[in-house]
Amino acid sequence: MLVVGVDENGLGPRLGPLVVTAVTVAAADEKAAKVAIGRPGRAFATRINDSKKLVSYKERALGEAWARVLADKLGVPANAPGELVFGLSLEPEEQLRAPCPTHADHSHQCFATHEEAYEADKDLLGQVASDLGRLEKRGLRLVSVKVGLVCTKRLNEAAAKNVTRFRVDLHTMERLVLDARARGGEDVVAICGKVGGYNTYGDAFGPLSGRLHAVVCEGRAKSEYQLPGLGRMSFVRDADAKHLVVCLASLVGKYVRDLLTARVVRHHKRTMPHLPMVSGYHDRITNKFIADTDHLRAASKFPEECFERNAVPGDDAEADLEAESGKTFELDDLAPTSLVDPASRV
Repeated sequence: MLVVGVDENGLGPRLGPLVVTAVTVAAADEKAAKVAIGRPGRAFATRINDSKKLVSYKERALGEAWARVLADKLGVPANAPGELVFGLSLEPEEQLRAPCPTHADHSHQCFATHEEAYEADKDLLGQVASDLGRLEKRGLRLVSVKVGLVCTKRLNEAAAKNVTRFRVDLHTMERLVLDARARGGEDVVAICGKVGGYNTYGDAFGPLSGRLHAVVCEGRAKSEYQLPGLGRMSFVRDADAKHLVVCLASLVGKYVRDLLTARVVRHHKRTMPHLPMVSGYHDRITNKFIADTDHLRAASKFPEECFERNAVPGDDAEADLEAESGKTFELDDLAPTSLVDPASRV
């Protein structure tokens, strides 16, 4: 059985990319599948969990360690952070660079790597490699790790077409699951983090639109669909705290998101080195950073569509298709259809 964990990082910030990550494992049997789909047990809790609990934008060594160890297992070159990102990216480098401005050095905002270095030490890398080895002994084989990167310009292009970031997030998840299915050569069980406040997903599908799909259940806690030729795809509230494969995806994605956001910040504080590094989210320090660098961006004619995200109606609220359909679901409406018990622990 192929199990895919998918999660997003950076859905709501002002700066930096949206990062969506998929980790695919092959489970030797149903017992192994329970490990992949279950919560991380106590033995893993300090190194496999919701990335928001374990990793901050200032301390990203753990996420880096998982990204490097998983990449090494797959034979992905990772001699430096930039090489690691390109190696894990769903899209090739030339496609990632395609939206970039060609004048001046503006593309350096997203691709300059001169101040980057790995932070995880040998001890942490060894601990994470040991964790992966224990998962292998429990019947899990790593198949792929892929990261979907949506830069600020692409998010703004979507916003100009009245496409919310929730839709962009969902469509990137779909592309990753389709890629996992193609790489694995068999149907998958895909577990994704919930997108915004969506309860119903069929009408919002992008790459999967037009495909036959059966509704297994739809509700606040979980929405699940069966798709012939793809497998089963579910969207679970707080999935990054409940399912081991989603936890892994969240950790890798958090590292990549913070790494790429740091590039944006460094680029715009080059002539104002006293400014702090910021997270890119809607916090006081980030807001001040944006205001303090406004004149520098104007003077260099830096394209604003590459710097800060624009909002569209639905971006600042729960963009829930439930409102469109008029349907409501309660937790008691959920069908008991999971292939394995998600509450099981490793």
